Amino acid sequence: MNHKKRGEIDFKYNFKIYLEFLLKYKKTMLLILFLILLNEGINTLNKFLFKEIVDRGTGYLSGNIALDVLIRILLIVAIIFLSGICIQAVCRWVDIDRINYLETNMIFDMKKKYFGHLIHLDYNFHTTHKRGSLIARLLRGASAIERMDDFIAFNILPLLFQLILTASSLIYLDLAPALVILAVAVVFISYSLILQQMQRKSIIQANNAEDIEKANVSDIFTNIESIKYFGKEEAIKQKYGKISGNTKEAYVTMWKYSRWFDSGQSVITGLGLFFLIYFPLMDFIHGKITLGTLTFIYTIYGGVMGPLFNFVHGVRGFYRSMADFQSLFQYGKLKNEIKDLPNAEELEIRDGKVEFKNISFNYNKRHLFRKFQLVIPPHKKVALVGHSGSGKSTLVKLLYRLYDVCEGEILIDGKNINQFQQESLRSGLSIVPQECVLFDDTIYNNVAFSDPHAPHEKVMEAIKLAQLDRIIAHFPHKEKTIVGERGVKLSGGEKQRVSIARAILADKRILVLDEATSSLDSETERDIQIALGKLMENRTTIIIAHRLSTIMKADTIVVLDEGKIVQMGNHQQLIKQPGQYQKLWDLQKGGYIK
Repeated sequence: MNHKKRGEIDFKYNFKIYLEFLLKYKKTMLLILFLILLNEGINTLNKFLFKEIVDRGTGYLSGNIALDVLIRILLIVAIIFLSGICIQAVCRWVDIDRINYLETNMIFDMKKKYFGHLIHLDYNFHTTHKRGSLIARLLRGASAIERMDDFIAFNILPLLFQLILTASSLIYLDLAPALVILAVAVVFISYSLILQQMQRKSIIQANNAEDIEKANVSDIFTNIESIKYFGKEEAIKQKYGKISGNTKEAYVTMWKYSRWFDSGQSVITGLGLFFLIYFPLMDFIHGKITLGTLTFIYTIYGGVMGPLFNFVHGVRGFYRSMADFQSLFQYGKLKNEIKDLPNAEELEIRDGKVEFKNISFNYNKRHLFRKFQLVIPPHKKVALVGHSGSGKSTLVKLLYRLYDVCEGEILIDGKNINQFQQESLRSGLSIVPQECVLFDDTIYNNVAFSDPHAPHEKVMEAIKLAQLDRIIAHFPHKEKTIVGERGVKLSGGEKQRVSIARAILADKRILVLDEATSSLDSETERDIQIALGKLMENRTTIIIAHRLSTIMKADTIVVLDEGKIVQMGNHQQLIKQPGQYQKLWDLQKGGYIK
């Protein structure tokens, strides 16, 4: 990640991204601005009305105002006050409605943008970042949008308008209280901002600790079977206790600043109140201001304190939001390392010929392929075998452009795959992986995932060809059975049939079988092989296998060792040649699988 420095927040960048979301709704924001101003204006007017009541009442008691004049004034005040209440009620209704509209749309826009960005980042990014952290940061970013909107609408704007109206009113009536209130506001806000600056590093550290905890929780629940099988519940509980303890310590450090916030702010507001009582009281004693003005000064000071405390509380939310933005918005600076050419076309596979032409590839610092060449003819079944780490799966990843080759070309039907949009390339291929990880959805929807627009009849035909229909016939909800997270409610063979049905429905010219039967028992494997045989008909098929019995009927078997082809031929040819394949076959033919 491209942080300025570890533990620092890039306020300028984060606020710029936030404004991009906000400025999409300028008209809504201007309406909210007007409504808040109107509401705060009425609040100030109500305090002024109270001043007039006190002054007129005092005048009546002293005999300077007649009763009928007082009643008429009170009636006018009552009408203005009640009208203000009605206007405020409408303002608040519309204001809250528009704020809700603004927040929900901005949250939707933010989640859509960053989910889309994350999902399109390259394979290497997703293998080096924990899912739990990505989920936590995406959801926390949504909460941060809401917090920022509330900070502007409920904390900044009310305080700003209240200070302007208060200062204007008091300067007109008495200058000293206006200066006191402005001084209190400046000192109060400055003190709070300084503490927030000091606290921001601890906020990021708390966020990072929380991300680590959520990532580990996700990892633990993903591996719940292993925990149960090995009886490691207590060990995992102890591990989680340490991780959760780190989060606790980080939050304790962050929350310690609250003591300084509350005590310091109490001193500032207390001193402000003292001077606000002293100066107006002296003016009142000397007859410079009326009792109503004195009352107005005290009530308006109380009216400012609420927004002032709300503002400081909002500033905490502002820094928290910026820290949350930091962990999410920095992903926006990351680019997909696998790039499409500017005028990349969509791939349309006709014959299905695949060629690895003089390719070189380094995995991290390991040199895996050097000037590697292999041609896979159309409609042929080519198997890749070899020890772990020989490069079998890497070739498939390169074909799918999960990584790009350092040198050379990978061609489909004679055209470099780099010329095509990577998503169209991957959509043009079909795969049955070793482990079929399913969505927590119905069997039908998991099969239809490869072609969401396929008619019902076609999906059911794929289910039948994969010999999945006989299995789901015994399920109460048939093809509408929910498979559970990652397909946990199905057996390995059942999941693999779903994977084969997917590939059948996809109906692509090039098929990859990545150790599709290695984890199955012999009887299940035999049934699956029948389904795979139908799937491989008239397709270019690349088979990765450790279990050699699954590739005996392949047209060509390619034996790899450390990124090089050491043998090539069909099964009958290779078992007669001294070499790796013969050794592997001798190990496996008696039932022993290495």
